[in-house]
Amino acid sequence: MPSLNVPQSQFLAMPHKFRGYVAGFGSGKTWVGCGGLMQHFWEYPRINAGYFAPTYPQIRDIFYPTVEEVAFDWGLRVEINESNKEVHVYEGRKYRGTTICRSMEKPETIVGFKIGKALCDELDVMKAEKARAAWRKIIARMRYKVDNLKNGVDVTTTPEGFKFVYEQFVKMVAEKPELKALYGLIQASTFDNEANLPDDYIPSLIQSYPPQLILAYLKGQFCNLTSGSVYPCFDRKLNHSDAEMLPGEPLHIGMDFNVLKMAAVVYVIRDGNPVAVDELVDVRDTPEMARMITERWKRSGHAITIYPDASGQNTSSKSASQSDISILKQAGFTIHVTGANPQVKDRVLSTNAMLLNADGHRRMKVNTRRCPRFTEGLEQQAYDKNGEPDKTSGVDHVNDAGTYPIVRLYPIKKPDAKVASLFA
Repeated sequence: MPSLNVPQSQFLAMPHKFRGYVAGFGSGKTWVGCGGLMQHFWEYPRINAGYFAPTYPQIRDIFYPTVEEVAFDWGLRVEINESNKEVHVYEGRKYRGTTICRSMEKPETIVGFKIGKALCDELDVMKAEKARAAWRKIIARMRYKVDNLKNGVDVTTTPEGFKFVYEQFVKMVAEKPELKALYGLIQASTFDNEANLPDDYIPSLIQSYPPQLILAYLKGQFCNLTSGSVYPCFDRKLNHSDAEMLPGEPLHIGMDFNVLKMAAVVYVIRDGNPVAVDELVDVRDTPEMARMITERWKRSGHAITIYPDASGQNTSSKSASQSDISILKQAGFTIHVTGANPQVKDRVLSTNAMLLNADGHRRMKVNTRRCPRFTEGLEQQAYDKNGEPDKTSGVDHVNDAGTYPIVRLYPIKKPDAKVASLFA
Protein backbone atom coordinates (compact mmCIF):
# COMPACT_ATOMS: atom_id res chain seq x y z
CA MET A 1 0.00 0.00 0.00
CA PRO A 2 1.26 3.53 -0.76
CA SER A 3 2.53 5.61 2.17
CA LEU A 4 -0.09 8.29 2.80
CA ASN A 5 -1.30 10.31 5.75
CA VAL A 6 -5.02 10.94 6.37
CA PRO A 7 -5.59 14.09 4.25
CA GLN A 8 -3.47 12.65 1.45
CA SER A 9 -5.64 9.52 1.40
CA GLN A 10 -8.78 11.66 1.40
CA PHE A 11 -7.44 13.68 -1.52
CA LEU A 12 -6.71 10.68 -3.72
CA ALA A 13 -10.13 9.22 -2.94
CA MET A 14 -11.99 12.30 -4.20
CA PRO A 15 -14.05 11.62 -7.35
CA HIS A 16 -13.87 15.19 -8.71
CA LYS A 17 -12.46 16.16 -12.10
CA PHE A 18 -10.54 19.04 -10.48
CA ARG A 19 -8.93 18.27 -7.11
CA GLY A 20 -7.12 20.81 -4.95
CA TYR A 21 -4.66 20.02 -2.13
CA VAL A 22 -3.88 23.26 -0.30
CA ALA A 23 -1.45 22.78 2.55
CA GLY A 24 1.45 24.22 4.55
CA PHE A 25 5.16 23.71 4.12
CA GLY A 26 6.33 20.14 4.67
CA SER A 27 2.82 18.71 4.32
CA GLY A 28 3.68 16.40 1.41
CA LYS A 29 1.99 18.35 -1.40
CA THR A 30 4.25 17.24 -4.23
CA TRP A 31 4.30 13.73 -2.79
CA VAL A 32 0.52 13.35 -2.90
CA GLY A 33 0.40 15.03 -6.31
CA CYS A 34 2.84 12.47 -7.65
CA GLY A 35 0.71 9.81 -6.00
CA GLY A 36 -2.19 11.06 -8.13
CA LEU A 37 -0.07 10.55 -11.24
CA MET A 38 0.81 6.98 -10.21
CA GLN A 39 -2.84 6.35 -9.44
CA HIS A 40 -3.62 7.46 -12.99
CA PHE A 41 -1.02 5.21 -14.63
CA TRP A 42 -2.28 2.16 -12.75
CA GLU A 43 -5.86 2.89 -13.87
CA TYR A 44 -5.21 4.18 -17.39
CA PRO A 45 -1.97 2.80 -18.86
CA ARG A 46 -0.52 4.52 -21.93
CA ILE A 47 -2.61 7.64 -21.34
CA ASN A 48 0.00 10.35 -20.92
CA ALA A 49 -0.03 12.86 -18.07
CA GLY A 50 1.45 16.30 -17.50
CA TYR A 51 3.35 17.95 -14.64
CA PHE A 52 3.33 21.75 -14.52
CA ALA A 53 5.48 23.86 -12.20
CA PRO A 54 6.19 27.61 -11.94
CA THR A 55 9.76 27.15 -13.23
CA TYR A 56 11.97 24.51 -14.86
CA PRO A 57 14.39 24.45 -11.89
CA GLN A 58 11.45 23.32 -9.72
CA ILE A 59 10.82 20.46 -12.11
CA ARG A 60 14.47 19.42 -11.86
CA ASP A 61 14.99 19.97 -8.14
CA ILE A 62 11.63 18.91 -6.70
CA PHE A 63 9.57 16.86 -9.12
CA TYR A 64 12.23 14.51 -10.54
CA PRO A 65 13.53 13.19 -7.18
CA THR A 66 10.03 13.06 -5.68
CA VAL A 67 8.35 11.21 -8.54
CA GLU A 68 11.10 8.60 -8.45
CA GLU A 69 10.46 7.87 -4.77
CA VAL A 70 6.68 7.95 -5.14
CA ALA A 71 6.74 5.58 -8.11
CA PHE A 72 8.73 3.07 -6.04
CA ASP A 73 6.18 3.50 -3.21
CA TRP A 74 3.40 2.62 -5.68
CA GLY A 75 5.18 -0.44 -7.09
CA LEU A 76 6.36 1.33 -10.23
CA ARG A 77 9.61 2.79 -11.49
CA VAL A 78 10.51 5.77 -13.67
CA GLU A 79 13.08 6.74 -16.25
CA ILE A 80 13.73 10.49 -16.33
CA ASN A 81 14.62 12.10 -19.65
CA GLU A 82 15.75 15.58 -18.60
CA SER A 83 16.55 16.78 -22.12
CA ASN A 84 12.99 16.13 -23.31
CA LYS A 85 11.43 17.06 -19.92
CA GLU A 86 9.69 13.68 -19.75
CA VAL A 87 9.28 10.99 -17.11
CA HIS A 88 8.52 7.49 -18.38
CA VAL A 89 6.69 5.16 -15.99
CA TYR A 90 7.12 1.36 -15.94
CA GLU A 91 5.71 -1.61 -14.10
CA GLY A 92 8.85 -3.71 -14.14
CA ARG A 93 9.66 -3.68 -17.85
CA LYS A 94 6.10 -2.94 -18.90
CA TYR A 95 5.62 0.63 -20.10
CA ARG A 96 2.63 2.37 -18.50
CA GLY A 97 2.89 5.94 -19.76
CA THR A 98 4.76 9.24 -19.83
CA THR A 99 4.52 12.44 -17.80
CA ILE A 100 5.29 15.51 -19.90
CA CYS A 101 6.85 18.30 -17.79
CA ARG A 102 6.37 21.97 -18.59
CA SER A 103 6.96 25.32 -16.89
CA MET A 104 3.98 27.63 -16.34
CA GLU A 105 6.24 30.69 -16.52
CA LYS A 106 5.27 31.14 -20.18
CA PRO A 107 1.73 29.73 -20.54
CA GLU A 108 1.77 30.30 -24.28
CA THR A 109 4.34 27.49 -24.64
CA ILE A 110 1.96 24.85 -23.22
CA VAL A 111 0.87 23.62 -26.65
CA GLY A 112 1.33 20.73 -29.06
CA PHE A 113 0.47 17.66 -26.95
CA LYS A 114 -2.48 15.98 -25.30
CA ILE A 115 -2.76 14.39 -21.87
CA GLY A 116 -5.40 12.64 -19.79
CA LYS A 117 -4.17 13.74 -16.35
CA ALA A 118 -2.40 16.85 -15.06
CA LEU A 119 -0.67 17.97 -11.88
CA CYS A 120 -0.21 21.73 -11.30
CA ASP A 121 2.29 22.19 -8.47
CA GLU A 122 2.57 25.41 -6.40
CA LEU A 123 0.13 27.20 -8.67
CA ASP A 124 -0.50 30.04 -6.21
CA VAL A 125 3.17 31.01 -6.16
CA MET A 126 2.42 32.66 -9.49
CA LYS A 127 0.53 35.88 -10.02
CA ALA A 128 -3.19 35.20 -10.37
CA GLU A 129 -3.35 36.44 -13.96
CA LYS A 130 -0.53 34.17 -15.09
CA ALA A 131 -1.95 31.21 -13.14
CA ARG A 132 -5.28 31.80 -14.84
CA ALA A 133 -3.62 31.79 -18.28
CA ALA A 134 -1.68 28.61 -17.48
CA TRP A 135 -4.85 26.91 -16.22
CA ARG A 136 -6.66 27.63 -19.48
CA LYS A 137 -3.76 26.27 -21.53
CA ILE A 138 -3.52 23.12 -19.39
CA ILE A 139 -7.19 22.19 -19.49
CA ALA A 140 -7.06 22.65 -23.27
CA ARG A 141 -4.50 19.79 -23.35
CA MET A 142 -6.95 17.42 -21.59
CA ARG A 143 -8.54 15.73 -24.61
CA TYR A 144 -8.18 11.97 -24.48
CA LYS A 145 -11.51 10.28 -25.28
CA VAL A 146 -11.48 7.11 -23.17
CA ASP A 147 -14.36 5.51 -21.27
CA ASN A 148 -14.54 6.70 -17.62
CA LEU A 149 -11.41 8.87 -17.96
CA LYS A 150 -12.06 12.24 -16.29
CA ASN A 151 -9.22 14.16 -17.96
CA GLY A 152 -8.69 15.50 -14.47
CA VAL A 153 -6.37 18.14 -13.04
CA ASP A 154 -4.82 17.99 -9.57
CA VAL A 155 -3.60 21.22 -7.96
CA THR A 156 -1.15 21.12 -5.04
CA THR A 157 -0.06 24.43 -3.52
CA THR A 158 0.77 26.45 -0.47
CA PRO A 159 -1.88 29.18 0.01
CA GLU A 160 -0.49 32.58 -0.94
CA GLY A 161 -3.45 34.77 -0.05
CA PHE A 162 -6.76 34.87 -1.89
CA LYS A 163 -5.32 34.15 -5.32
CA PHE A 164 -6.24 31.86 -8.22
CA VAL A 165 -6.79 28.63 -6.30
CA TYR A 166 -9.09 30.36 -3.82
CA GLU A 167 -11.00 31.98 -6.68
CA GLN A 168 -11.32 28.71 -8.59
CA PHE A 169 -11.92 26.17 -5.82
CA VAL A 170 -13.69 28.24 -3.14
CA LYS A 171 -15.20 31.48 -4.41
CA MET A 172 -16.44 30.21 -7.78
CA VAL A 173 -17.90 27.05 -6.24
CA ALA A 174 -19.69 29.12 -3.59
CA GLU A 175 -21.19 31.33 -6.28
CA LYS A 176 -22.16 28.37 -8.50
CA PRO A 177 -23.07 25.38 -6.28
CA GLU A 178 -23.53 23.18 -9.35
CA LEU A 179 -19.73 23.17 -9.68
CA LYS A 180 -19.33 21.19 -6.45
CA ALA A 181 -19.50 18.00 -8.49
CA LEU A 182 -16.46 19.13 -10.49
CA TYR A 183 -14.27 20.79 -7.85
CA GLY A 184 -13.04 19.18 -4.64
CA LEU A 185 -10.68 20.72 -2.08
CA ILE A 186 -8.60 19.33 0.79
CA GLN A 187 -6.83 21.76 3.14
CA ALA A 188 -4.07 20.13 5.17
CA SER A 189 -1.71 21.25 7.92
CA THR A 190 2.00 20.65 8.32
CA PHE A 191 1.03 18.94 11.58
CA ASP A 192 -0.76 16.23 9.53
CA ASN A 193 2.63 15.19 8.18
CA GLU A 194 4.62 15.71 11.40
CA ALA A 195 5.63 12.04 11.70
CA ASN A 196 7.57 12.29 8.43
CA LEU A 197 9.43 15.52 9.22
CA PRO A 198 12.60 16.30 11.21
CA ASP A 199 11.95 17.01 14.89
CA ASP A 200 12.91 20.68 14.57
CA TYR A 201 11.02 21.36 11.34
CA ILE A 202 7.76 22.76 12.79
CA PRO A 203 9.45 24.64 15.68
CA SER A 204 11.78 26.32 13.18
CA LEU A 205 8.80 27.51 11.15
CA ILE A 206 7.12 28.94 14.23
CA GLN A 207 10.31 30.74 15.23
CA SER A 208 10.94 32.13 11.74
CA TYR A 209 7.52 33.38 10.65
CA PRO A 210 5.27 36.18 11.91
CA PRO A 211 1.93 35.04 13.40
CA GLN A 212 -0.29 35.97 10.46
CA LEU A 213 1.68 33.70 8.12
CA ILE A 214 1.41 30.62 10.31
CA LEU A 215 -2.21 30.25 9.17
CA ALA A 216 -1.02 29.97 5.57
CA TYR A 217 2.39 28.34 5.76
CA LEU A 218 1.78 25.93 8.65
CA LYS A 219 -1.98 25.39 8.76
CA GLY A 220 -2.70 25.62 5.04
CA GLN A 221 -5.46 28.22 5.40
CA PHE A 222 -6.34 30.99 2.98
CA CYS A 223 -5.69 34.32 4.68
CA ASN A 224 -5.12 37.89 3.61
CA LEU A 225 -1.40 38.53 3.18
CA THR A 226 -1.69 41.87 1.35
CA SER A 227 -4.10 44.25 3.08
CA GLY A 228 -4.04 46.63 5.99
CA SER A 229 -0.76 47.56 7.60
CA VAL A 230 2.45 46.35 5.95
CA TYR A 231 4.07 45.91 9.37
CA PRO A 232 1.23 44.87 11.72
CA CYS A 233 3.71 43.20 14.06
CA PHE A 234 5.27 46.53 15.08
CA ASP A 235 4.25 48.04 18.42
CA ARG A 236 5.97 51.27 19.44
CA LYS A 237 5.91 50.25 23.11
CA LEU A 238 6.67 46.53 22.88
CA ASN A 239 9.33 46.99 20.19
CA HIS A 240 10.88 50.04 21.88
CA SER A 241 14.42 50.04 23.22
CA ASP A 242 16.31 52.78 25.06
CA ALA A 243 19.56 51.43 23.61
CA GLU A 244 21.99 53.87 22.01
CA MET A 245 25.22 53.24 20.14
CA LEU A 246 28.30 52.70 22.29
CA PRO A 247 31.69 54.28 21.53
CA GLY A 248 33.38 52.45 18.67
CA GLU A 249 30.50 50.00 18.25
CA PRO A 250 30.09 48.61 14.68
CA LEU A 251 27.14 50.19 12.86
CA HIS A 252 24.92 48.57 10.26
CA ILE A 253 23.19 51.19 8.10
CA GLY A 254 20.36 50.55 5.65
CA MET A 255 20.11 53.11 2.86
CA ASP A 256 17.56 54.09 0.21
CA PHE A 257 18.53 56.32 -2.74
CA ASN A 258 16.17 59.13 -3.75
CA VAL A 259 17.12 62.65 -4.80
CA LEU A 260 16.27 65.03 -1.92
CA LYS A 261 14.63 62.12 -0.09
CA MET A 262 17.55 59.86 0.78
CA ALA A 263 17.08 57.88 3.98
CA ALA A 264 19.27 55.80 6.27
CA VAL A 265 18.50 53.77 9.39
CA VAL A 266 21.34 52.89 11.76
CA TYR A 267 21.43 49.58 13.64
CA VAL A 268 23.61 48.05 16.31
CA ILE A 269 23.58 44.32 16.97
CA ARG A 270 22.94 43.34 20.59
CA ASP A 271 22.84 39.68 21.63
CA GLY A 272 22.59 38.78 17.97
CA ASN A 273 19.53 40.94 17.33
CA PRO A 274 19.15 44.35 15.60
CA VAL A 275 18.34 47.59 17.40
CA ALA A 276 17.62 50.72 15.34
CA VAL A 277 19.40 53.54 17.21
CA ASP A 278 19.42 56.47 14.75
CA GLU A 279 18.19 57.67 11.37
CA LEU A 280 18.91 60.18 8.62
CA VAL A 281 16.01 61.34 6.43
CA ASP A 282 15.39 63.81 3.61
CA VAL A 283 19.10 63.97 2.78
CA ARG A 284 19.88 65.73 -0.51
CA ASP A 285 22.05 63.18 -2.33
CA THR A 286 24.62 60.42 -1.89
CA PRO A 287 27.71 62.64 -1.44
CA GLU A 288 25.89 64.53 1.31
CA MET A 289 24.80 61.26 2.94
CA ALA A 290 28.39 59.97 2.86
CA ARG A 291 29.64 63.23 4.41
CA MET A 292 27.09 63.10 7.24
CA ILE A 293 27.83 59.48 8.12
CA THR A 294 31.56 60.16 8.07
CA GLU A 295 31.32 63.22 10.31
CA ARG A 296 28.84 61.75 12.78
CA TRP A 297 30.14 58.22 13.18
CA LYS A 298 33.09 57.11 11.07
CA ARG A 299 35.44 59.75 12.47
CA SER A 300 34.39 58.69 15.97
CA GLY A 301 35.81 55.24 15.39
CA HIS A 302 32.71 53.31 14.36
CA ALA A 303 33.12 50.61 11.70
CA ILE A 304 30.43 51.30 9.09
CA THR A 305 28.67 48.65 6.97
CA ILE A 306 26.10 49.94 4.48
CA TYR A 307 23.17 47.82 3.22
CA PRO A 308 22.01 49.89 0.24
CA ASP A 309 19.33 49.83 -2.39
CA ALA A 310 20.91 47.60 -5.07
CA SER A 311 19.76 50.00 -7.79
CA GLY A 312 22.50 52.33 -6.55
CA GLN A 313 24.95 50.23 -8.57
CA ASN A 314 23.64 51.99 -11.68
CA THR A 315 25.09 55.30 -12.83
CA SER A 316 24.18 58.00 -10.34
CA SER A 317 22.30 61.18 -11.16
CA LYS A 318 25.04 63.06 -9.27
CA SER A 319 27.76 62.17 -11.76
CA ALA A 320 27.87 60.77 -15.25
CA SER A 321 30.58 58.31 -14.26
CA GLN A 322 29.90 57.43 -10.61
CA SER A 323 27.27 55.22 -9.07
CA ASP A 324 25.82 55.83 -5.61
CA ILE A 325 27.54 52.71 -4.32
CA SER A 326 30.88 53.80 -5.80
CA ILE A 327 30.56 57.06 -3.86
CA LEU A 328 29.96 55.11 -0.64
CA LYS A 329 32.94 52.84 -1.29
CA GLN A 330 35.18 55.83 -1.90
CA ALA A 331 34.08 57.17 1.49
CA GLY A 332 35.62 54.07 3.05
CA PHE A 333 32.46 52.22 4.04
CA THR A 334 32.01 48.44 3.81
CA ILE A 335 29.19 47.72 1.35
CA HIS A 336 26.88 44.72 1.70
CA VAL A 337 24.93 44.46 -1.56
CA THR A 338 23.74 41.78 -3.97
CA GLY A 339 23.13 41.97 -7.71
CA ALA A 340 19.47 42.90 -7.22
CA ASN A 341 17.19 43.95 -4.40
CA PRO A 342 15.43 41.16 -2.51
CA GLN A 343 11.77 40.77 -3.40
CA VAL A 344 9.56 43.24 -1.53
CA LYS A 345 7.58 40.34 -0.09
CA ASP A 346 10.74 38.75 1.36
CA ARG A 347 11.77 42.06 2.90
CA VAL A 348 8.36 42.54 4.53
CA LEU A 349 8.19 38.96 5.82
CA SER A 350 11.69 39.08 7.27
CA THR A 351 10.99 42.35 9.07
CA ASN A 352 7.65 41.21 10.48
CA ALA A 353 9.21 37.98 11.69
CA MET A 354 11.90 39.94 13.52
CA LEU A 355 9.36 42.37 14.97
CA LEU A 356 7.25 39.47 16.29
CA ASN A 357 7.46 35.78 15.51
CA ALA A 358 4.80 33.14 16.10
CA ASP A 359 6.48 32.25 19.42
CA GLY A 360 5.77 35.78 20.65
CA HIS A 361 9.42 36.89 20.58
CA ARG A 362 10.24 40.47 19.48
CA ARG A 363 13.83 40.27 18.27
CA MET A 364 13.98 43.59 16.43
CA LYS A 365 13.83 46.73 18.55
CA VAL A 366 13.67 50.45 17.69
CA ASN A 367 14.72 53.42 19.78
CA THR A 368 11.55 55.30 18.95
CA ARG A 369 12.94 58.56 20.32
CA ARG A 370 16.03 58.46 18.13
CA CYS A 371 14.14 57.06 15.10
CA PRO A 372 10.81 58.93 15.00
CA ARG A 373 10.36 58.78 11.22
CA PHE A 374 11.17 55.06 11.04
CA THR A 375 8.71 54.49 13.87
CA GLU A 376 5.98 56.38 12.00
CA GLY A 377 6.77 54.48 8.83
CA LEU A 378 6.43 51.08 10.49
CA GLU A 379 3.12 52.18 12.00
CA GLN A 380 1.61 53.90 8.99
CA GLN A 381 2.61 52.17 5.75
CA ALA A 382 -0.30 50.27 4.22
CA TYR A 383 -0.84 48.16 1.12
CA ASP A 384 -2.16 49.78 -2.06
CA LYS A 385 -4.94 48.44 -4.28
CA ASN A 386 -2.46 46.19 -6.10
CA GLY A 387 -1.32 44.49 -2.90
CA GLU A 388 2.03 46.31 -2.86
CA PRO A 389 3.38 48.54 -0.05
CA ASP A 390 2.01 52.04 -0.68
CA LYS A 391 4.55 54.47 -2.14
CA THR A 392 2.42 57.63 -1.97
CA SER A 393 2.37 58.38 1.75
CA GLY A 394 6.01 59.47 1.99
CA VAL A 395 7.03 56.87 4.58
CA ASP A 396 8.31 54.33 2.08
CA HIS A 397 11.87 55.70 1.79
CA VAL A 398 12.75 55.29 5.46
CA ASN A 399 10.98 51.92 5.60
CA ASP A 400 12.94 50.66 2.61
CA ALA A 401 16.17 51.85 4.23
CA GLY A 402 15.31 50.24 7.55
CA THR A 403 14.39 46.87 6.08
CA TYR A 404 17.31 46.29 3.68
CA PRO A 405 19.65 45.23 6.55
CA ILE A 406 16.98 42.98 8.06
CA VAL A 407 16.33 40.91 4.93
CA ARG A 408 20.07 40.55 4.32
CA LEU A 409 21.11 39.75 7.88
CA TYR A 410 17.99 37.84 8.99
CA PRO A 411 16.35 36.39 5.87
CA ILE A 412 13.46 34.01 6.19
CA LYS A 413 14.73 30.74 4.85
CA LYS A 414 11.85 28.79 3.45
CA PRO A 415 12.20 25.12 4.32
CA ASP A 416 13.82 23.14 1.55
CA ALA A 417 10.97 22.05 -0.69
CA LYS A 418 12.61 18.65 -1.01
CA VAL A 419 11.91 18.05 2.68
CA ALA A 420 8.22 18.12 1.93
CA SER A 421 8.42 16.03 -1.19
CA LEU A 422 10.68 13.26 -0.01
CA PHE A 423 8.36 12.14 2.75
CA ALA A 424 4.82 10.91 2.78
